[in-house]
Amino acid sequence: MTHILAIDQGTTSTRAFLFDAHMSIVARAQQEFAQHYPESGWVEHDPNDLWTSTLATCRNALAQAGVIAASIAGIGITNQRETTLVWDRVSGEPIYNAIVWQDRRTAEYCRQLRDAGHEALVRSTTGLLLDPYFSGTKLHWLLTHVAGARARAARGELLFGTVDTYLIWKLTGGAVHATDATNAARTLLYDIHKGAWSEAMCNLLDIPMQMLPQVQDCAADFGRTQAQWFGQEIRILGVAGDQQAATIGQACFAPGMMKSTYGTGCFALLNTGDTPVVSNHRLLTTIAYQLDGKPTYALEGSIFMAGAVVQWLRDGLKIIGAAPETQALAQAADPTQSVVLVPAFTGLGAPYWNPDCRGAVFGLNRNSGPAEMARAALESVGFQTRDLLEAMNADWARAGGGNVLRVDGGMSASDWTMQFLADIIGAAVDRPKVSETTVLGAAWLAGMKAGLYPDAQGFADNWALAQRFVPVMGAQARQQKYAAWKKAVALTLQF
Repeated sequence: MTHILAIDQGTTSTRAFLFDAHMSIVARAQQEFAQHYPESGWVEHDPNDLWTSTLATCRNALAQAGVIAASIAGIGITNQRETTLVWDRVSGEPIYNAIVWQDRRTAEYCRQLRDAGHEALVRSTTGLLLDPYFSGTKLHWLLTHVAGARARAARGELLFGTVDTYLIWKLTGGAVHATDATNAARTLLYDIHKGAWSEAMCNLLDIPMQMLPQVQDCAADFGRTQAQWFGQEIRILGVAGDQQAATIGQACFAPGMMKSTYGTGCFALLNTGDTPVVSNHRLLTTIAYQLDGKPTYALEGSIFMAGAVVQWLRDGLKIIGAAPETQALAQAADPTQSVVLVPAFTGLGAPYWNPDCRGAVFGLNRNSGPAEMARAALESVGFQTRDLLEAMNADWARAGGGNVLRVDGGMSASDWTMQFLADIIGAAVDRPKVSETTVLGAAWLAGMKAGLYPDAQGFADNWALAQRFVPVMGAQARQQKYAAWKKAVALTLQF
């Protein structure tokens, strides 16, 4: 067995990668699927799309490389987190579409819980906030609004899972109902200190505990795929939510190391070791990974709109045809203009956590055009990242990891964006040689568990730098630009 199959089930597409014994990618496949927006602020996926795209891309990757299932030592899975599914325990039929992490339909319910004084329990138990982002209130909505769902759940007829759990269940033919600690930690239902589902949180949200999957380490035995899918059974040996998988893929194994992933959203994680640091700046306390029964904790800041802002330029404003065009536009923008875009299209994430505010643009004049909008869109990602890093530094004295931020994700390929990021945070930004860090993390978990790949130290020793971006902007210009951003955010929050 000389290969690892890694699944990256994301928000807009599913990808499958085949890795060889040296952790090199030998084949890859990708399939996009539909996004459903039944109401303003609602985002859904058809569960069948998640499953069929997973199966198709895995088969495609194997076919490309001419590799058979007998050569696969294990499967690693990484997934869009917090997205919520409920299905029939026997038939596997979902009771409703998957409610996506971006969905804001439970904002009012979260507000009611906060007003009733429950956020202290939520923070102390789960490390999270009462926000529609997380799975628990989405699950409550499903049980409340789908006819007969709560009664069926109480009778033990329904199962809950995040996307990893659903895929494991489908791949194993319903034999395994399990998740890993990183995904469990994003549900609002998991006690990150005790390492178990929280009865108090389930009672608060009125969730029957028999719906919940078994929680395992990130590298563990998650069962075997049915032979019908790939011609032979394959072991599932690694699972981690996408941002935690990227943290692993970036080899951020030492306390103080930070990574930031720029995909649809942006997610920065700071390894805090065996210490679950309580944030006083509305960051999340979460599990970075769990190996050999021992959790490693992190502070996390979540930005809802990063690459999605570029998608808006393309699909909403139609000022670009493809994402790479933004770099040339930003470079051509009028340097005398100070256009600021606050991309609060689905509210603002950390450290503001306001689900109700909406996007705004400041500083427009008659000469403002596509170039200035493109520059403002890319700069917004840097500004939001600085918001997160400032909060992390305020929460934990050991933050910084030598004043270096490791980056990955689609937007990290833009030299202009990464240079601005280094300028606005006033720190070095390191882009690795292996850009597919999320799927690499999932592959390493499975390969390490299978005995094919080295341990954490050996993996970290193989991390390689492709390019380092260092700040060149003067301190005064940096502070002026960031002050303009903070003012724009304050005005947006008031609207």
